[in-house]
Amino acid sequence: MNAITSEPPKYEFFSQLARIVNSGQARSIIVAGNVNDLYFDGETYVPIVPFMLKRTQVAGLIQVVYELNGPIRLEEADRARLREAWAAWKTGIDLNALAIKDMGAESSKIDLRRREFDQYLRDAIGNATQALEFLRQLTICSRAALRENLLIFIEAADMLLPVGDGNIARLQDAQIRRVAIVTDWFSDPEFFAGRDTVCLVCESRSQIHPRIARLPQVLGVEVPSPDTAARRHYMEWQGSRPTAAAIPVADETLKESSSDASAAQLDSLAEATAGLSIHALRQLLLAAAYRGAPVSREQIVAQVEQFIQAQLGEDVIEFKKPSHTLADVVGATNLKKFLQTQMLPRLLLPDDRALPGAAVAGPIGGGKTFIFEAVAAELDMPVLVLKSIRSQWFGQTDVIFERLKRVLEALEKVVIFVDEADTQFGGVGEGTHETERRLTGKIQGMMSDPALRGKVIWLLMTARIHLLSPDIRRPGRVGDLIVPVLDPTDDDRLQFIRWMIKPAGPAAEGLVQWLDEEGLPQEFSAAGFAALRSQIKAIPPASEEELRASIYDFIQPAIGKTRRYQTLQALVNCTRRSLLPDPHVTDEQRNLWEQEINLLEAQGIR
Repeated sequence: MNAITSEPPKYEFFSQLARIVNSGQARSIIVAGNVNDLYFDGETYVPIVPFMLKRTQVAGLIQVVYELNGPIRLEEADRARLREAWAAWKTGIDLNALAIKDMGAESSKIDLRRREFDQYLRDAIGNATQALEFLRQLTICSRAALRENLLIFIEAADMLLPVGDGNIARLQDAQIRRVAIVTDWFSDPEFFAGRDTVCLVCESRSQIHPRIARLPQVLGVEVPSPDTAARRHYMEWQGSRPTAAAIPVADETLKESSSDASAAQLDSLAEATAGLSIHALRQLLLAAAYRGAPVSREQIVAQVEQFIQAQLGEDVIEFKKPSHTLADVVGATNLKKFLQTQMLPRLLLPDDRALPGAAVAGPIGGGKTFIFEAVAAELDMPVLVLKSIRSQWFGQTDVIFERLKRVLEALEKVVIFVDEADTQFGGVGEGTHETERRLTGKIQGMMSDPALRGKVIWLLMTARIHLLSPDIRRPGRVGDLIVPVLDPTDDDRLQFIRWMIKPAGPAAEGLVQWLDEEGLPQEFSAAGFAALRSQIKAIPPASEEELRASIYDFIQPAIGKTRRYQTLQALVNCTRRSLLPDPHVTDEQRNLWEQEINLLEAQGIR
């Protein structure tokens, strides 16, 4: 067994909870976030409610725990104290005086109330509505007849007080009653001026009915995912167990016998497992211990990807592993130079010098996704492709966002890749749906969050840059850098032509000039070149005439005006003169672009 040298985790969320309770700032608290994980209570790793119970074991405090379909749990001595307080409150009799005098008639009344208390505890099992009403009554009893204070933990509060579809009339009768009970309870001035505290434990505040979650007197405490120090402590603790110690990542440059080497290996593993919960880390370590082999980088990456996808859902995100780099990108000479000398160095910075990301604009078929997948590959970071964080279920979009935010805060460095970003993030104006406004607002806040600067890189691809919220396009968010990807011209166009006809072999000799000047339209997209190359590879022309005929037969779809409109929007939104076709562009030229945009819009082009 190994000795534990690292310090136990410091759980700031518990310190925040303690400050709220001790100061009396609020008596109703929602504890949300990473609540399904394990926490170190000083001896072992336990679920969050047992952890908080152990940390709040102080004189003068009675702890009560309730979970759906379970009993109301109390220590036996606390149950006896509450039973006596209940009897005194209900009868109005001073039980201390009863112990001195002979009050036989009153004793029967007291015994009746004691039995009533025990019956209420029994009836609460399997009856959530009655359990919540009984807990509310206990806080009234506490104020009237109890010297100690109550600290009540209600587990799985989202199941007891579900948000439903937002319309309380469509909840079940029992659910409506529970929402009404808790709303009255938390809104009672005597309760929030008292000394008893209720903690609702759930994954997301958005999962609790808004009549409760949005009460101003209800405060929230966010439980984050474990940081590097917490993961390292767990690995040391796991290694000290009598079962078997998991073997950390092997490093050939370190000597196995060296304690410094072992510490360095643990540091390496703690950093590499960013994004994992303690539960997921436990699975990884136990599997390695069973195999008796080091944890490999591939296993870590697979576990991180599996865990994050399980948290968010495969329809929300996927991990991308681009196999091509900027060296594989045809053309785009000026853009590639900018990416390598200006953009990539800033994306790799760890602090406020880093770019928060970039918005990539340009007409459909221009190669935006291919080029910036190569950028993601050059960064050598986890790449999360954001597919859709909207949900058809009421409130679920907020839950998904909160999970995403926890994941991003836990990862050391990550690229968020969003294709068709204009459909993912809408506006915040009056005509926008409330859910979309809220989602866009939260995304905007995350993009400019100083705590995420240098950790999270946003790459937003869109052919409709003008449909992205102006707040997203402002400096400090991806508006720091809006990159236009345009159809190839001049030498870049010649590179594309040579690349396109290369599969034709000798039949293509001497056609480059003809294709540039006559054979292909001047506004020919990267996707068009790729389509023709695919056709030439599939049906190789036997002669130059066949190749000419094949290219002549190819007609571009009737989207020219739409692509022109998207090109103009990319030009007017570009934030670097050096990325424009003419780096010395004048204000007069920009005004001409905007006038052309207005003319196209008048024709119904959007």
